[in-house]
Amino acid sequence: MIEKLLRPELQDLIAVGDFETFRDIIEDWEPADFAALVDELSEEEQLAVFRNIDTPVASAMFAHLDLAQQYELIAQLPYDNVRNILNAMPPDDRTALLEGLPEESAEKLMRMLTREERTVAETLLSYPENSVGRLMTPDFLALRPDWTVRQVLDYIRRQAKDIETLDWIYVVDDEERLIDDIRIQEFLIAPLYATVRSIMDNQYVQLSVMDDQESAIESFRKYDRTALPVVDNVGVMVGIVTVDDVLDVVEEEATEDIQKFGGQEALDEPYIDTPILQLVKKRATWLVVLFLGEMMTATAMQYFEEELARAIVLASFVPLIISSGGNSGSQAATLIIRAMALGEFRLKDWWMVMRRELFSGVVLGMILGIIGFCRIAVWHTLFDYYPQHWALLGLTVSVSLVCIVLFGTIVGSMLPFILKRLGLDPATSSAPFVATLVDVTGLVIYFTIALMILHGTLL
Repeated sequence: MIEKLLRPELQDLIAVGDFETFRDIIEDWEPADFAALVDELSEEEQLAVFRNIDTPVASAMFAHLDLAQQYELIAQLPYDNVRNILNAMPPDDRTALLEGLPEESAEKLMRMLTREERTVAETLLSYPENSVGRLMTPDFLALRPDWTVRQVLDYIRRQAKDIETLDWIYVVDDEERLIDDIRIQEFLIAPLYATVRSIMDNQYVQLSVMDDQESAIESFRKYDRTALPVVDNVGVMVGIVTVDDVLDVVEEEATEDIQKFGGQEALDEPYIDTPILQLVKKRATWLVVLFLGEMMTATAMQYFEEELARAIVLASFVPLIISSGGNSGSQAATLIIRAMALGEFRLKDWWMVMRRELFSGVVLGMILGIIGFCRIAVWHTLFDYYPQHWALLGLTVSVSLVCIVLFGTIVGSMLPFILKRLGLDPATSSAPFVATLVDVTGLVIYFTIALMILHGTLL
C-alpha cells in the first residue's frame, strides 16, 4: 500500500533525476515491496531506476521480479549493471533465471560472472532439472562439534551478511558430512563456554541434491521448517533449500496441475507472455482428443437409433443422464488428485478409496435418481406430459442415474491411480477427459437399461 501511495512522488523524482532522494525513500523498504513498485513503472522508468540504485538493493529487488521482466531488463540494461546484478544475486535465484534461457543466452550471462560465482552457477545448473540441486543455495553456516558457543557467535557475526537465512545452523564433521542441525536460538541461550557437541541431539532432516523437488515440498510440509540442508550422495553438505524457493515450486506445480485438469497442456510461461500460436497449440491437442472422444457419443446414439425412433422421449433425458455421470466423475477426480498431491494416501490405498467411492457413487446416484423420478411424476400429473408408462420411464431414468453416477465416480477416482502407477501425471485425468469417457459409456448404460425395463411397452 505504501509503495502505491508514494509512486507518484517517486516517479517525479525519477523524472527529474533526483536519485539521491529516491534512494533515501526506498532505503528501508522490503525488496518485494520495491519490486512491486518497479512493476508499476514504465519501461524507461525501470531502466532509470536500475541504472541509479546501489547494486545490493538492485539485485535483491531484481530477484522478486517475474522471469519475463528479468529477461527484458537484462536485454536493455548496460553491461556493467547486468554484470553487477548477476554477481550479487542469490545463487538459487540466479539459477532460476539462467535455466529459463536458451543455452547461448545463458552462456553469455555466465561469462559476466566472477570465477567464483561462475563455478557456483555451473555446479547448480549441472543438477537435473526439477531436482533439489537446482533449488538450493550453497550459502550456509557450518560448524564443528568441538567449537564453543562463543566461537559460534563470533563466526556468525563474521559470516552472517553473506547467508540467506540464520534460522538453522549446521554441524559437519572433518569430512564436511552433515551430522546435525541446530536452531540458532539454542546458541543464544546456551552458556558461552558450552560446546556445540553438548547442544547436539543428532536428530536432523536432510534432502539429497538428486531428490525430486516434490519430495522437498513434502519434507517442508511434514517438518514445518524454514530451511533444510542438502547433501550429496556421500552425505557431504552442499547447500540449503529455503521455504521461499519451495513456495515458488508449490505455485508452479499447482498452476500446472490446474491447467492440465482444465483439459490442456501446461503452459511454459505465464498466460500473458505465451505467444498466441503457442497458446492455441497447448489447447488444441486436448480439444482434438476430446472431440474425437465425443464422436464416440454420436456413434453410440446411432447404434440405438431404432430405440430412439420408437421412444423419442428417451432422447430428452440424454443430456441429463450423461452430464450427471460426467459431473460425478469430475468431482471424484478432483478430490483424488488433490488428495494425492497432499500425500493423504499412497498407491496401495486404492482399494480403500474404491470402497469409499462405491458407497458415495451409489448414494449420490440414488439422490439424483429420486429427483429424476419425481420430476417425471410431477410433469405427468400436472401436464400429462409423458405416456401411460411414465412410471417405467421414471424407473429407467432413476436406475440409469444410479448406474451412471456410480460408474463416473469409480472412473474419476481410479483413473488418477492408474496414471500414477504408469508413471504419468494424475492431473492429466482432467475433468473434460473424465466427462468425455463417461459420456460414451453413459449412453450405452442408459439405453441398455431402457431396453431391459421398457421392453414390451415403449420399446
